[in-house]
Amino acid sequence: MNAHSFAATVTFPSLEGLVTVDHPALLGLDRQTVHVWGLSLDGSAVALKCCHAWLSEDERGRAARFIRQEDQTRYTFAHGGLRAVLARYTGLNPGALLFQAGPTGKPALLDHQGNTHAIHFNLSHSRGRMLIAVTQGQEVGVDLEEMRDKVKVIKLAERFYAPSEYQTIARQSGSGQVQQFYRYWVAKEAVLKGQGVGILSLRGCEILTPDDAVSSQASPSDGAGVQPGWTIRWLACGAGWQGAVARQGEDWNVNVQTA
Repeated sequence: MNAHSFAATVTFPSLEGLVTVDHPALLGLDRQTVHVWGLSLDGSAVALKCCHAWLSEDERGRAARFIRQEDQTRYTFAHGGLRAVLARYTGLNPGALLFQAGPTGKPALLDHQGNTHAIHFNLSHSRGRMLIAVTQGQEVGVDLEEMRDKVKVIKLAERFYAPSEYQTIARQSGSGQVQQFYRYWVAKEAVLKGQGVGILSLRGCEILTPDDAVSSQASPSDGAGVQPGWTIRWLACGAGWQGAVARQGEDWNVNVQTA
């Protein structure tokens, strides 16, 4: 069976096992594979303490600025969990990892010499869950969204989506409209996040989607500031959720990882 004929299924276990393991095995990664991690932002007090200890002073400050304790906890788990994942590829302690914002603000992992690391990543978290995508030598973007029925999808699609996307959504009804709206949304966001392009470019990133496709191409409009040649692969994230990962080119596969 062709690896692109079905959507990769992602589950979301607690990050407890990922965070508390003493000597995790190093993971290899080839240039034709994107590793995707799905995790729930929950765990024991011990796991939370580990994650907090790994954060930089800036990250701890950002966590502390959230008003709700739940949001502080989820931020700490998300960014501590990201460090635990990236440590599996670098062999470094999660707290020793260094990041630097690129020209567009997208964070990049640095190597021990202070240069951009060959490992690239992207993180998305939504309502207690997160997705992390990791690649070798290529930028990558990922997005995860919980679908909400109360969102006015037709009005938003008319404002932010390409005409063809709006028409596809308008032809459907009820839950079908909501699902298609979010399907486009995560695809666009994965592309834009991968390129470090702002949300204002949503309309300028058209998703070309056959009805039964599990992958698609992003077609940028002139002047949108979006790079051509990016491919999206949708992720099966469970009922009520939509997820997608995007990278340049077509010759790559998704490999779902577990702790």
